[in-house]
Amino acid sequence: MGNWYYGGVEIFWRVFIPLFVAIDVFGSLPVYLTMMEGVPVPRRRRIITQAAVTAFGISVVFLFAGKAIFRLLGITADDFRIGGGVVLLVLAVNDLLFSERARRHLGETVGVVPLGTPLIIGPAALTTILMLSDRFGGQWTLASLLCNLFVVWIAFRYASALARGFSTAGLKALSKVVALFLAAIAVMMIRLGVLGILHS
Repeated sequence: MGNWYYGGVEIFWRVFIPLFVAIDVFGSLPVYLTMMEGVPVPRRRRIITQAAVTAFGISVVFLFAGKAIFRLLGITADDFRIGGGVVLLVLAVNDLLFSERARRHLGETVGVVPLGTPLIIGPAALTTILMLSDRFGGQWTLASLLCNLFVVWIAFRYASALARGFSTAGLKALSKVVALFLAAIAVMMIRLGVLGILHS
């Protein structure tokens, strides 16, 4: 019982952390705060909920349709690991070197685009979801996704308080650290993909 419990906790964290890094809530917060400047609190809460629901819906569709997409395109999980790893690496380097993002105008669907996607769930997160599902299974990935989106919801809900505690510069610094971890995960994915092809 004890071994099963601790083994489950270890697996959960091994799934949770890469997805947390890929979602990069610290990188999203400064953008969110800039977009929400002057927006009334009730509307902010509606936008946050809209964004979380959108991110979850897109992620679940991608999670369960991933293997079908593989079959349709005639690619393997190892092919996707390498391709996804390259994409993640480019995104991480872009985040490290060119992190300034243009301010966006608010619309009625701002919670869907750009907050839900691509800010919360973008190419990096979708690629990571497919990789984690293939390696650890859909149940662990789904549980990790729910927990990560809850963290995002809490962070956005209390973004103003967090900004006072960390300052915008502090959040940007954390985002740089997260981007470094994202680059490391990208290299790991490429390595696993190459090893998989060599051993197949």
